[in-house]
This record gives sequence, C-alpha cells and structure tokens, in this order.
Amino acid sequence: MASKPHPTRSTPFSIRAKSESLPALTSYLLSLISFKQTNLCVSADVQSTSALLRLAEEVGDSICVLKTHADIVDDFSDRTIKGLREIAKRKNFLIFEDRKFGDIGNTVQSQYSHGPLRIATWAHLTNAHLFPGPAIIPALHSAATSTLISLNQSVSTEISTGTPRTSLDGFSSTTTDPEPDIDPFTSTSSSASHQFQPSSSKAQNALSPTVADFDMTHRRSSVVTATTTISQTFEPCPPNPATLSRSLSSASGDDPVDRAAALKELGPPPHSRGLLLLAQMSSENNLLTTEYTKTCISAARDHKDFVLGFVAQENLNTDKEDEFLVFTPGVGFGDQVTGNRGKGGDGMGQRWRGPREVVRDEGADVVIVGRGVLNAKDRASEAERYRWEAWRGYEERIQRRK
Repeated sequence: MASKPHPTRSTPFSIRAKSESLPALTSYLLSLISFKQTNLCVSADVQSTSALLRLAEEVGDSICVLKTHADIVDDFSDRTIKGLREIAKRKNFLIFEDRKFGDIGNTVQSQYSHGPLRIATWAHLTNAHLFPGPAIIPALHSAATSTLISLNQSVSTEISTGTPRTSLDGFSSTTTDPEPDIDPFTSTSSSASHQFQPSSSKAQNALSPTVADFDMTHRRSSVVTATTTISQTFEPCPPNPATLSRSLSSASGDDPVDRAAALKELGPPPHSRGLLLLAQMSSENNLLTTEYTKTCISAARDHKDFVLGFVAQENLNTDKEDEFLVFTPGVGFGDQVTGNRGKGGDGMGQRWRGPREVVRDEGADVVIVGRGVLNAKDRASEAERYRWEAWRGYEERIQRRK
C-alpha cells in the first residue's frame, strides 16, 4: 500500500523494541523475537488438550507465538490453560487466541472475559474484525483491563460458627474452626474479623452471668465469626528493552549461551493484553476491501495503547509514527508452494506463499504457519525449517544477509 518502504521494514527488531512509544507487550514481543531469533507463529489447529500441549512442547523452541483455537478443543478446561501457560513460560513464547471477535461491544466483552474459555485470563493476544465498528476496540480493552485487575485481586470470606462455653470463673470462650490459610503466592493481604453476638439484653448478660441470670449460662447460643481476606498478586514487570545489555540481532547473537542469558534477563511477559485487527485475509475473493483495510489502520492509530498491529498480507505502516506489527497467515512451502515465489492452495480458497518471500518482500514481521507444520512427520524439525526461512527473509530485508 505504501509507495516508499516504511522505516520499520529495514529497522532491526531489537532497535524497534526500544521505542518508548510502544506498548509494553509490543516491546516485549519484539525483544523476544530478537533474542530468540524467531519470527514464527505456529497455528495449533487441534481438537484435544493432549494434542495442543504435545504440539506446544514440540515446536515451542522454534516459535515466538503459539496461535490457538480454544473453541475447537473438545476437552478445553483449566488443565488446558495451566498446561499451556507452563509450557509458554518454560519455552519463552506468547499465546495468541485466534477468536476473531466481531459483535457489539457488550457481547464481545462477555465473550472475551467470561464463559468456559475466559480468554482474557490466559491469552496475551487476541484479534477482532472491525466490521461492528471501531467501538469494538475500547470494549475489548476495557474487558482486558477489568480481567487483569480481578486476577490481581481476590476477596474471600471464611465463615465459622461455634458455641460459647462459660467456665466456672464466669468468662466465656468460643470454639471455632481454624482460620483459613493465606495463599503463599500473594504479595499483600489484609484481614478483618468480626464477631456477631445476639443483640438482646439477655444475650449480652450471658457474657457476664449473675445468679439471677444463671439459667442463661446454660443456653447454647452461637457465635458467628466472619473473616474476609483481600489478596493481591502481581506479575513481574520485565526490564525495559532499552536497558538490556545485549541484543541477539547482532553478530554475537549466534552464541546459544548469550541467547539463554538474554531470555533470562528479559523475564516473563508484562501483565497486559494486546489486540490484532484483521485487516486483510489470505483466502481468495474475501470481502476485506482496500477501504476496509484503511479503516482498520485509522482505528489502530486511535488505540495504540491496545492495538499491537494487524493480521494482514503486507506491511501496513505508512505514517512516520506507525510502529504496528504485521502477522501474516497463508504461509507454506514444499507440497504447498511451488518454488520460493510460487503460489499454492488447498482447494478451499486458501492461498499460500513462502515464509522467506512474505517477510523479505511484503514486510511481514511474524509468519503464521498451520498445516505446513501440523502435517509434518517431524513437527519440531519442520517448525525449525520454517523458523530458519522466515528469519533468513528478515535478515535479507534489513540487509544483514545477502
């Protein structure tokens, strides 16, 4: 769309990551791509938790992002989420739920943060169509913010009951259940306990019995104790990429020891969420027109704090201030593509292009590969082959490799 190549096409990921105007999650992803030397996203189009986790284990070392379709996983549950997050943390990649939201604001907020999937609680990235109107963006952003706040703070109430026993010296004692344990993973907590006694004068006299009220001391009145615990937890904030001491996009980045050290220094992802707008599609005769794409770009500029970029077929940065990422699907080679610049398809409208071509010539930042990896006999090796080709295209694009 741009007559002159945008600066983001020739700027290394490590340099782009240092921009102070980027959202924390964008900066983190660019650093992760640079340090791990991969701009590959594998699409996990599988139908069971075991298949999803097995795929994540197989390809995790070669990817920067794993794209999921949670709504096609038959046994999706908390076990799925826990397992996926553990692998993502251990193998250093982000999770992108390909939900393709496309409804009114109130509906997408519920779809994003509630229901059996609760996407906002575990997926770093998601995506949306803009055909409901630009209001879908702040609606999803609001839902993401509310969800993260609720994850940071939880309130629990423990109610226990007991029977006061009056000793011979006239004092009352109450037997209650033990106090609830405080979650050891919480960073701060506060608790308040209140005892509720019957308010009548006779009941209050029972606390200091006299001879006249001796019969009251034998009544089995009850005491209710309510303990409320407010807990807050926080995900650690990774260091600013500008302060990181090394960049693996440099010549020294081939050292695996340096790579491991840099990833450790980068740390976990920030406690935030990001959105990709579906601006273009890879299928034939799709209805996402040029005007529609321009509208997506305009809406993204109005919401730079939440929109990380686009799912598109080419680099869509045109203004000087544009710093959006581009995720490009429809990538494949081998039986799917004839030659590096050839085009293939699946007979159902999908078109494929080679990873090197898409990155080098079209300016894609991240390539999305599904069946090209899923159908391979050795998926780990095939993912690594895609990673190498996409990274080679990137190095050629920034003229590090010729």
